[in-house]
Amino acid sequence: MIKPVPLYIGLRYVAARRRQQFISFINGFSLLGMALGVFALIVVTSVMNGFDRELKTRILSVVPHGFVEQKGGLEDWPAIATQLRAQPHVQAASPFVRGFALLGANNQSQGVEFQGVDPEALRQVSAVGEHMLVGSLDGLESRSYNIVLGRILARQLGVMPGDSVILTLPDVMITPAGIFPRTKRFTVAGVFSVGAQVDQNMALMHLDDAARLLRMPGKVQGLQLKFDDMNNALGRVEGYAENLGEGFTGEDWSHSQGSLFQAVKMEKTVVTLMLMIIVAVAAFNIVSALVLMVADKRSDIAVLRTLGLTSRQIMTVFVVQGSAIGIIGALAGGLLGTLMALNLTDIVSWVEQVIGAQIFDPRVFFVSFLPSEFRPGDAIMVLSAAVLMSLLATLFPAWRAAQIAPAEALRYE
Repeated sequence: MIKPVPLYIGLRYVAARRRQQFISFINGFSLLGMALGVFALIVVTSVMNGFDRELKTRILSVVPHGFVEQKGGLEDWPAIATQLRAQPHVQAASPFVRGFALLGANNQSQGVEFQGVDPEALRQVSAVGEHMLVGSLDGLESRSYNIVLGRILARQLGVMPGDSVILTLPDVMITPAGIFPRTKRFTVAGVFSVGAQVDQNMALMHLDDAARLLRMPGKVQGLQLKFDDMNNALGRVEGYAENLGEGFTGEDWSHSQGSLFQAVKMEKTVVTLMLMIIVAVAAFNIVSALVLMVADKRSDIAVLRTLGLTSRQIMTVFVVQGSAIGIIGALAGGLLGTLMALNLTDIVSWVEQVIGAQIFDPRVFFVSFLPSEFRPGDAIMVLSAAVLMSLLATLFPAWRAAQIAPAEALRYE
């Protein structure tokens, strides 16, 4: 016999099948529900982690890791860039001028963020040049008034390299004929595709052309920074800007793109809480199974009490039984969920080959495959929550069992 005795009896009750088919069914249903909930949680959190990783990788390969600006603009920006490159973890710095405008062509218009850049310096801080579908950043020359658009933006406007677009600034000019918005005609020199939101709302032009549009010739708004690791930019850019002197400000990618990543994080949290309901339902099933078990085993409990088991030991019997169901279900779901999360991308690709269709159409979705990133910390959190719920679910039925009086239970036996 396994000792201690409450552990032995509790495990026997888990495996019992005779005369308790209904209770056995509820036990099995609880175990299956627990396994399904843990499985779903691990897979879904891995998919959310995968999407977060893809967004960060794609967006931050194009969007610089940090920005340093000075009020009124920078004139001697090469000297400032040299100082910044000397800071820890900073690999490159590139000048920029940016603004917002309305871009129109073919009776279509779209609000965009335009950036004036130096093509050679931009290649050091951004990988946009590696994602050109047509054309090249070399087409951005001073006074050429050429422009490079994102893939979705170009498709919405119905333009391709060689076509003209009209850029309208949120500014006006006063002429003898009246007040007119400031506009400038640009020629499309290329189209890039990153597979992220920047494909829809970003346009690039030469630094000098953007400076003239914003009436700040000979100056730049600031410098874009690239770090050896995007996480090293967090909390450092502001300090580097302060070290440059008065009037300098800095922000890292968590400010410029933070709302998007916060939305992804919030979505992951909400989905996790919603799926945790499955685990909670399985825990309630454990309560039901134990309540029925206690009612069916009243006489057995009374006999055990007369043989010397204390109320605490009786309570331990049913805690062991309910916890065993929850732990077995959680471990089974955790194992299957881990295997699925590690191979989900390959499985979805295989399904796409079998059915001959692509689940995520690249013309609609930025990410054309189902990414997955398994994180042991998330799995441990899910398993811990499932085991804790299972343990808490056993306390009330076990307490009820411990309150059964032997004389009352055996009176009519």
